[in-house]
Amino acid sequence: MSRAAEIRDDPVALRAPRLCRFFTGVMERQMRRGFRAVRMLRPGLPDVSADAPLVVYSNHPGWWDPAFYIVLQGRVLRREGFGPMEADALERYGFMKRIGIFGVDPGSRAGAARFLRVGAHVLSDPRRCLWMTAQGRFADPRERPVELRPGLAHLMARVPGAVALPLALEYPFWSEKRPEALCHFGPPIARAADADAWQAALTEGLEAAQDRLAAAAMARDPAAFETVLGGRRGVGGLYGAWSRLRAATRGKSHDPDHLPDPPPASQR
Repeated sequence: MSRAAEIRDDPVALRAPRLCRFFTGVMERQMRRGFRAVRMLRPGLPDVSADAPLVVYSNHPGWWDPAFYIVLQGRVLRREGFGPMEADALERYGFMKRIGIFGVDPGSRAGAARFLRVGAHVLSDPRRCLWMTAQGRFADPRERPVELRPGLAHLMARVPGAVALPLALEYPFWSEKRPEALCHFGPPIARAADADAWQAALTEGLEAAQDRLAAAAMARDPAAFETVLGGRRGVGGLYGAWSRLRAATRGKSHDPDHLPDPPPASQR
């Protein structure tokens, strides 16, 4: 393979930090507009050694998942992020090659081999991390048992010292017009014996993280979460205008939420 071909095939060489920062800002604005808030279940991000190759893998409840990754990458994790995408889809959005996305064909042996090769290359530097929807398909977050494609387990078995961080995602409606974007990082997973052991550990870790997030989502307690991004509040339109007018005529400040978030613990 020529040097030019290697660069076209290498997401590390193609990644443009300035474009990544710009696209992070775009995704933050999108999630602020689309959700009441982006929230991370406490205690937040677990401790992971800065020297460990890291993969963040999640369930796949919806279209918003990659945008959620980008927000968490910029706000919480702060490593250089990369991720796989179906090659045919990536060709339609070529600019994504400049933000760390690389193409794979999940239905072929060559695609599986490319995923393992490129994934190991990304993880050769612990300043980077790999993000992926390990289910490989859209699935309801309460679906059990959790089923993961085997590629991630094989990758983890090939990278010495690699750590996998399970990430549960949900987008439930609580008391407001817009849904909540919720996430929970489970405990890190490391040092499985082989690909089969990794597969079992990865599945168990993600299912446990999803169960904990599901319980917190059903409890509807914002205080159990750290707010990563605040979103749009209120319902807008005629009802919103009426609420503002009613508050003004009563000499009160207008709160657009039905059930306002509690103040931070430091202010209680």
